[in-house]
Amino acid sequence: MQIRELSIPDAYEVTPKQHADDRGLFTEWYRFDRLEEAVGHRLDLRQGNLSVSRRGSVRGIHFADIPPSQAKYVMAPYGAVLDFVIDIRVGSPTFGQWDSVLLDDKDRRAIYVAEGLGHCFVALTDDATVSYLVTDTYNPTREHGINPLDADIALEFPVSADELLLSPKDTDAPGLAQARDEGLLPTWEAARAFYASLDDK
Repeated sequence: MQIRELSIPDAYEVTPKQHADDRGLFTEWYRFDRLEEAVGHRLDLRQGNLSVSRRGSVRGIHFADIPPSQAKYVMAPYGAVLDFVIDIRVGSPTFGQWDSVLLDDKDRRAIYVAEGLGHCFVALTDDATVSYLVTDTYNPTREHGINPLDADIALEFPVSADELLLSPKDTDAPGLAQARDEGLLPTWEAARAFYASLDDK
């Protein structure tokens, strides 16, 4: 298993080793100890989610209040998605920037998205299936969104604009600047303090 930190601090790409023979293949797609070594603390996983999406479907940009927010370990057991992590932590050196990882059923990569970061993906195939392991249960009163088409963030979708499918919840979400001005976004300081509290456990 190879773990690489992305250009956004506290987000990682995980590439598992696949063992194939004439029966098929086997891989470890999650190892708590290897991820703990990379991020500095153990994940307290509390919920598993699964979504199935048509090609062009966009889900996100989503995030939760910190603390405790919700770290995510995401992979695609079927089909393919381009998965984005967006730094929405006010005061971060990479605030407003993003990175992406192709998640598919060929390389079987995963992405780790720390608490306080924004998360989004676009389905590149029909029936793209995405599995999420998360560190807190869903709490609608603490969940927020940013419009994934926000020009200040400028995500680059490898799907034509007329193919994109978005929910009204996501298109009605504020842009990054509005979310910052309304005090919806986490801060870099709060995120660092929360990560430090996890390191101590």
